[in-house]
Amino acid sequence: MKLAVLSCSSKCYSTRRLREAAQQRGHDVKVLNTLKFAIDLEEGHPDLYFNQ
Repeated sequence: MKLAVLSCSSKCYSTRRLREAAQQRGHDVKVLNTLKFAIDLEEGHPDLYFNQ
């Protein structure tokens, strides 16, 4: 299963532990920085953008 962990820092202890635990269970894990997201809330057409 592919998982995403939303966190401001991939070096944070809790983020590292979540990632390690998921990987030990065979999941593909990416840590996504929440500060790189933008939300467009146009009525009827909400969009979520992520800038890698």
